[in-house]
Amino acid sequence: MSGELVILGAEGQVGREVAAAARRAGRPCRAYGHGALDIADARAIDAAITGPATIVNCAAYTAVDRAESEPALAQRANAYGPGLIAARCAAVGAILLHLSTDYVFDGSGDTPRDETAPVAPLNAYGRSKADGEAAIRRSGARHVILRVSWVFGAAGMNFVRTMRRLRASGREIRVVDDVVGGPTPAAAIAEALLAIHDAASAPRFDGWGTYHFAGTPDTTWFDFARRILADTPGARLAPVASRDYPQAAPRPRNCRLDCARIAARFGIARPRWEDHLPAVIAAQREAS
Repeated sequence: MSGELVILGAEGQVGREVAAAARRAGRPCRAYGHGALDIADARAIDAAITGPATIVNCAAYTAVDRAESEPALAQRANAYGPGLIAARCAAVGAILLHLSTDYVFDGSGDTPRDETAPVAPLNAYGRSKADGEAAIRRSGARHVILRVSWVFGAAGMNFVRTMRRLRASGREIRVVDDVVGGPTPAAAIAEALLAIHDAASAPRFDGWGTYHFAGTPDTTWFDFARRILADTPGARLAPVASRDYPQAAPRPRNCRLDCARIAARFGIARPRWEDHLPAVIAAQREAS
């Protein structure tokens, strides 16, 4: 367990958890939110990354529907910025841990995608994230790209918070029931990133590359919503098909990720999202 952690995007739901977990463990770290550091600003990146360290990039443009009308902004944050970070890491000997997404895939079929599956994003957000991955690989930096799915946590905007907000309106909530994936707790992603940092900091580590990490069991958005609101009297949920739920950005219907590689290389098991959900809901209630 060695080396300083530099956390980018530290105000997002995963970045907050990484910073909190690092501090609880007494690990040396610096944490930058967007207001403190713009990852698409080369001078800011050069000033923040000055030598050997582990850079944890949680910064991203995540407004999936808005990205359809703002593709340049998505590319700036999700492709150009990570490319700058990776180039700087290569130049100064730093390690890069970077978060990506299941949305780099087209969601066809009904089996989990592993890391060797070809990317084929359906929307502008997914294309920007796939382009960011490609920029990192081209950089020559020592890196681990961690693809995650359906992230939820105590902070930030996520599906759990949205369901609780809609429930408060008293109206019927329509939720897609034909999209399948693994809800992934932000706190579990943070712990996985710290475990990867520890392994990657060891001499002769050779496990660079791309890994998948998602919660278990795989479920639908509708069943996830039903579990979120299970203890809420009067909550009314209605299952709908994707075709009947228009959105600006097309979504993959099969978001399952094969997580065998991360288990084999790092001993990191898929977290049970149902075990994490009560604590997330309690923290959101406390903060509201």
